[in-house]
Formats: sequence, structure tokens, C-alpha cells
Amino acid sequence: MTPPPTPSEAPLGVFDSGVGGLSVLSELRRVMPGQDFLYLADTAHVPIGGRPDEEIRDLTDRAVTALHARGAGGVVVACNTASAFSLTHLRERFGPDFPVIGLVPAVKPAVAATRTGVVGVLATPGTLRGTLLKDVIERFAHPAGVRVLTAVSAELVPLVEAGQAGGEQARAVLREVLTPLAEAGADQLVLGCTHYPFLAPSIRAEFGDTFTLVDSGAAVARHARNVLSASRRLREGTGDRHVTYLVTGDPEVSRPVIALLTGEDGHNVTVQQVTT
Repeated sequence: MTPPPTPSEAPLGVFDSGVGGLSVLSELRRVMPGQDFLYLADTAHVPIGGRPDEEIRDLTDRAVTALHARGAGGVVVACNTASAFSLTHLRERFGPDFPVIGLVPAVKPAVAATRTGVVGVLATPGTLRGTLLKDVIERFAHPAGVRVLTAVSAELVPLVEAGQAGGEQARAVLREVLTPLAEAGADQLVLGCTHYPFLAPSIRAEFGDTFTLVDSGAAVARHARNVLSASRRLREGTGDRHVTYLVTGDPEVSRPVIALLTGEDGHNVTVQQVTT
């Protein structure tokens, strides 16, 4: 029987409802070049933002359980909606020996950087409904006297999932939902979904330098590295480490989109289907 991996040899799990978490995975790979990763996209249920709260928690729980069962030494919940509804439950369930790291909308750095006193947040319906965004606005924006405006769309995540982040439909949706923020003077735009960094070229094509785009990817990657290092779970070194891509939907649909968003050769991207 093969012995279980030591904590430093165990891959780090990364979960998102779809391919958006690849933006976080990119940052994780950058700061932890010696680490192996298990990336799980629940493509059978994406998008999850419009689902009931309890269903979001259940889907997230099932995905993290699947990563744990496959030998992950911890998990980054690379989904703002899942983080908003599930982190407390997951940490209670898995305990201190299985680090669970989530996302917080990047309101704090946006508030610190704004010159106009107006910050925009582009969010999904689920993130807007949850308490996490409200909490960080209350904690950081209100004391600083910064006005926070939100824009929400249920159309953008499916467009990214379809590999159409740079298409005319995505740009049309962005024009519609972000123009009111630009007209109100927002100079910082918090990307409140891990899918949204892939829309950055379209946002800049439509709005130029109106917004400085702010997301949580780099900060959560640094935090994850610190957590793994402190708990002796970090695999040091550099090199071409391995990423295993797992999806709950059709892997043949996800493979070209994963290749597009990661910049990898599609022939070299292996995607496995799993049941959670």
C-alpha cells in the first residue's frame, strides 16, 4: 500500500463553481512554484450565484469533500459566492488540520487607492446577496467616507465559461452595467468574482483608464502561501509542478476553455470528470 503523502507533498486543492478560479490558480502557481494543485470546477452547476443559500453551501461542501478525499492538504475556495456562504461551515467541519482559505472582496485596497471617493464593485447575484461584501464595505468604506456602488450581472459568468470573455456580448453587458458607475465617478472597480479578471481586456476596451481594476487573487495567493508555510504544508522549490483539472460536467467542453484561459496547449491539458 502506498503511504499517504506528507503534508508538504500533498497538493493544494482549489475550488470554484467553474473556470473563474483559474485566475486565482495563476496567482497561486506564481507564488508557490513548487506546489502541486488539484483544481475542481463544479461545471455541472455553474453559475451558483442564483441558487438558494443552503444549496450553495451543499455544493461547496461536496466539492471540498471530494478534494479532501483525493489527498489535498488544504483548499482555497476560489469563488466569492462560495466563500460568502460556506467558509465557517467548512472550517468547523474539517478542523485545523485541513486549512480552508477563502476570498474576501478587495474593497480595502480599493478604498485606500480611490481619489474620487467612489468605488465600484462588479459582483454576482450571490455575492451581492451574501453578508461578506456588506461586512467589508461596513468595515473599510464607511469609516473612510467612501461611497461604494455595486453593479450586478447574471450573464457574465456564463460568457466566461463559454470562452467568450472578449466577445461583443460580454462587452455589451459590461457597457450596460458599468456605465452608471463610471458616470458616478468611480475610479476603482473591485472585481467581485474570480471569473471577472478574464473580462479585464473587455472592460479596458470599453472604458479605457476610467477604472483601476482590483481583485483578490494576488492577496489570497500570498495568504495561502503563508498558511501552508506556517503549517509545514508548503512544497518549496521551483519547477514544472503538476496541476490536475477536475470537472463535474463534460470535460470535452471545459478542456478548450481551460486551455484558453491558462494559455496552455490544449493538447497537453488533461481534464477528468468527477462526481461530488
